[in-house]
Amino acid sequence: MTDILVNDFVITFLIFLRIIAVFGTAPIFGNQAFPAIAKVFLAGIIAYITFLTLNTAKIQIEPDLFNLAFYGLKEVVTGLIIGFSLNLVFYGFSFAGMLIGNDMGLNMASALNPLQETESNVIGEVLNVFAILIFFLINGHHYIIRAVVSSFRIIPLGKYTLTQPAFDIFIRYTASVFVIAVKIASPVMVSFFLVHLAEGILARIIPQMQIYFVTQPLKIGIGLLLLIFVLPIYMYFFKGIMESYENSLYDLIKAMGS
Repeated sequence: MTDILVNDFVITFLIFLRIIAVFGTAPIFGNQAFPAIAKVFLAGIIAYITFLTLNTAKIQIEPDLFNLAFYGLKEVVTGLIIGFSLNLVFYGFSFAGMLIGNDMGLNMASALNPLQETESNVIGEVLNVFAILIFFLINGHHYIIRAVVSSFRIIPLGKYTLTQPAFDIFIRYTASVFVIAVKIASPVMVSFFLVHLAEGILARIIPQMQIYFVTQPLKIGIGLLLLIFVLPIYMYFFKGIMESYENSLYDLIKAMGS
C-alpha cells in the first residue's frame, strides 16, 4: 500500500514538473506579472486532475534520487519545448512591431513592458498587447491547458523527447517567427518604401531642405494611421495563425512522443 502511494506521488510530481515548465515559458502564464504562487497552485490542480484521468497502473518509477532527477529533467525539457513553441506567435508580433517602428523612425524610442519588466520597442509593445487581448478573446489560455494535458496521452512520462523529427519541426517553428513578422509588417513596410522613395526625390530636387526634420513627424503620423487601418486585419490574421499553430503543435507533440 505504501509503495502504491509513493509511486502515485512520484507520478503526480513528474506531471507537475511538465506543467509548471509549460507555464514558465507559455504566453500569459510565463509573464513575470503572473504571480509565481498562482502558477504553482494552478499547475498543482491541473497535475492532480491529469493524474486522475491517466492510466497510471502500468507506470512504475523507482523512487530513488537518480531516477527522479533523470525523469524530472525529461519532463522539464518537454514542458519548456511546448511552452516556448506556444510563444513563437507573440515573438513574431513583437518583431513585426520592431520592423514597423524602425520605418517610422522610432527605433531609438522604447517603452517599459509592465508584464516582463523590460524595455522594448514602442510599436512592438502595442502589437504584443493587442495579440494578448486577441489571445484571451479566442480562449487561447484554454488552448494552452488543453495542449499540455493532451501531451501526457501522446508523450508518456519519461519518454525521450529530443528526436530528430521533433527537432526538425521545432526549427521550422522557430524560423516561422520571421515569416509571421514580415507578413504582419509588410503593409506598413511597403507604404514606407514609397515614403522613403519620395524623400530621396525631394532630397535631389531641393538639397537645401532638411528632409529628416520635415518628414519625421509625417512618417510617425502615416505609421499610426496605417496601424489604425490594419489592426482589424491583424485580428483575423492572429486568429488564423493560432488555429494553424494548434494543429502544428500537435504534430510537434506527436513527433516528440514517437
